[in-house]
Amino acid sequence: MFEKLFSRPSVPAGPVQYLVVGLGNPGSKYENTRHNAGFLTMDYIAEKYGARIDRLKFKGLCGDAVIGGVRTLLLKPSTFMNLSGQSVTEAMSFYKIPAEKVIVIYDDISLPPGRLRIRRKGSDGGHNGMKNIIYLSGKDTFPRIKMGVGAKPNPQWDLADWVLSTFSAQEKKDLSEAIDHAASAVELMVQGKIDEAMNRFNS
Repeated sequence: MFEKLFSRPSVPAGPVQYLVVGLGNPGSKYENTRHNAGFLTMDYIAEKYGARIDRLKFKGLCGDAVIGGVRTLLLKPSTFMNLSGQSVTEAMSFYKIPAEKVIVIYDDISLPPGRLRIRRKGSDGGHNGMKNIIYLSGKDTFPRIKMGVGAKPNPQWDLADWVLSTFSAQEKKDLSEAIDHAASAVELMVQGKIDEAMNRFNS
């Protein structure tokens, strides 16, 4: 009885089958910025599935979760965005996970807040985090969930300044809905139902 009261939640049995990565920049100055939409989504997924992303490993913070009955590693690289591939490829190598079972979640300025787009594979689309992951792994077959963060309101704006800006109150509301959809999409994707996820949540 006392063992049950004081035992820690057990790590799911069996090997890690999927890696889910949210991209962002570490540090308080980057919290809640557009470029950290991947981190925000990961925090929500961890909370939804009773996991903690608090273990220092693979140049990032990670934690175990069971999503849709599948043992999954949740990862937030601490390398800064343009070196995300260092963290991702270390975790892939350690668990021997192929690119096809690594779901990457990141911001996309071509979509408005509240929209998301799931792809089975593809190019980096100009995203520095994805660019580094593809470069270091030599693969572009990563399933990905792109989180809309909105385009620059003015062509004269510097892109770096824009993606490091914060969301308006309405944009936060729209983003929170997209984050909830992304979590549901991840559950389908780790069960091999990527087509269903795309049909349900692509917008």
